[in-house]
Amino acid sequence: MMGKGISALVALAAGVAALVAARPVAAQDIPGDDPVLQAIWEVGTADSRLEALAQVLLDSLGPRLPGTPESEAALAWAERMYRSWDIDVRQEPYGTWVGWRAGITHVDLFAPHVRTMNATMVAWSPGTSAPLTAPVIALPALPEEPEAFREAVRDRFVLLSPPEPTCRPSESWKEWAMPSTVESWQAERAAAKTGFTDWLAHAGMGVRQLASVLDEAGAAGILTSEWPDAWGVSRTHGSSLTRRAPHLALSCEDYGLLWRLAERRQGPMVRVDAPAEFLGEVPVANLIGTIRGSELPDEYVILSAHFDSWRGASGATDNGAGTVVMMEAMRILREVYARPRRTILVTHWNGEEQGLNGSRAFAADHPEIVEGLQLLVNLDLGTGRVTNVSMMGLTEAARFFERWLARIPRPLVADIELEDPGVPGRGSDYASFVCAGAPAFALGTRSWDYGTYTWHSTLDTFDKLVIEDLQRNAMLVSMLAYLASEDSERLPRTRRVLPVDERTGETESWPACTDGARSSGR
Repeated sequence: MMGKGISALVALAAGVAALVAARPVAAQDIPGDDPVLQAIWEVGTADSRLEALAQVLLDSLGPRLPGTPESEAALAWAERMYRSWDIDVRQEPYGTWVGWRAGITHVDLFAPHVRTMNATMVAWSPGTSAPLTAPVIALPALPEEPEAFREAVRDRFVLLSPPEPTCRPSESWKEWAMPSTVESWQAERAAAKTGFTDWLAHAGMGVRQLASVLDEAGAAGILTSEWPDAWGVSRTHGSSLTRRAPHLALSCEDYGLLWRLAERRQGPMVRVDAPAEFLGEVPVANLIGTIRGSELPDEYVILSAHFDSWRGASGATDNGAGTVVMMEAMRILREVYARPRRTILVTHWNGEEQGLNGSRAFAADHPEIVEGLQLLVNLDLGTGRVTNVSMMGLTEAARFFERWLARIPRPLVADIELEDPGVPGRGSDYASFVCAGAPAFALGTRSWDYGTYTWHSTLDTFDKLVIEDLQRNAMLVSMLAYLASEDSERLPRTRRVLPVDERTGETESWPACTDGARSSGR
């Protein structure tokens, strides 16, 4: 609990932030004169299904890596839920991706002592056909003779990340250590990273090429670690670097242990039991739900979130949170606003983590929807309540948002600031539409330590969700969809002149639209 003094400071800071906002948003406290807004508020507060949806999606169905049976099962479940709410829904294939079924991942230090290690199989990694025990080595010195290098790594697990000298976060060192100790630690950390990059530069190859060399040389497997400088966190995004040898991501602590043992020639050996099966190229699809417009069916409001996740955890904040917000918003709209003026779509994109593949393919396949778009709101920034919206470089968008937000209950919009005109973003599925100048917007949210602790990490689980914030987001999205659908005006697409790029001295260009990858290429 925060003390009263700290609470007062937080409240004061929030007040100051509101005063200096570029475009403060006016809003009434409770919608009194609009029965649809009132109904959304009542259903969203008294009959929310969001927590139950999230629990099934994240705990029971789990991670949603494209091409896996888990992804297919989760899409089928979401499709059934929409049908149970009497919403037209379809899975729309856009290509194929490498099919992959992984079993357990169990890694044990076997010598010089026994320890069960914290490890995750990297996405689309080859597996073991039986438990495999082999020595662990640090990346050996680069010999002049390739055969000597191959012999050094053959039948061994190779450590392929620069080591962290400590898994104590920077903040802890700076808080507790003497200045000289902090300097020493920072120098040691920098030296470890420099040594690794110098090795690669001397070898004339990148990490992926090196992994292929190790794979072809007969390495037993590859061990990596990515640590975001935070207590107990491991990141597991990215696909396997090998085609034959298993690729496993270890926690910072366990990776450091193996590195120290290997570097000091103390004979580390690990036992890995990590079966996996490749299933060939399998179909991948987006999930599209529709409430057809009664007056302007060829104009569209889109509720957008990506459905896929990495597999280190259950993908709760990235992007189970956005998924269930859009599901709940669509359920509420179907109940209280069954005959919208414009067509409302909910779009659960696949393959976002591999390059916005699902949304880019959809935009390429449906130019009529891009042309008819009135509003797209995308949620892909964790579990916090919405606090900002960039106008993405569209000069007339802010007056629409101001008008809509002014009609929404104040508790849902009091903290929202509009960035006007902003610049066209590229970070998530909205970018597949922004590139065409279409009115597509990212809903920015409070952090809740997203970038540090849950983004692409092994900690991204159901318990990290802030259900009350997500319930508020679902009501906000429902109300925005209703107001945009009913608006008598089309949102204009007038673009700003972009700023000058300080690196080149030239005016920045609007991002170009590209098709999504239609196959894995493996």
